[in-house]
Amino acid sequence: VHLVESGGGLVQSGASLRLSCVASRDNFSTYYMGWFRQAPGEGRKFVASITNTGEKVYYADSVKGRFTISRDNKKDTVYLQMNNVKPEDTALYYCAATFYGGTYMHTDVSEYDYWGQGTQVTVSS
Repeated sequence: VHLVESGGGLVQSGASLRLSCVASRDNFSTYYMGWFRQAPGEGRKFVASITNTGEKVYYADSVKGRFTISRDNKKDTVYLQMNNVKPEDTALYYCAATFYGGTYMHTDVSEYDYWGQGTQVTVSS
């Protein structure tokens, strides 16, 4: 699966952004998808994930109530709506996919098989 993220940019604190991740496979609807982020000098951290049908979603505590993950299986795309962003949200954001996600929460990098190249989000105060 080839994943391509877009939608990042430089925004002010309190603004909104929507990240998109387009997958190259026709069977996108069978993949569990996740968003991770990596700030300078830090490891890649879980942000949100969504089951293949979109029935279940999961969030890191740090973004709960501000970010929303969704997917459109007809467009082979997963989204991350980011509202009320904060300077601490500044990071390189990656989408990831795994065929074996099931319906559980998957927060570890090692649980995902495919990764995009990332899109940079920078939030100024």
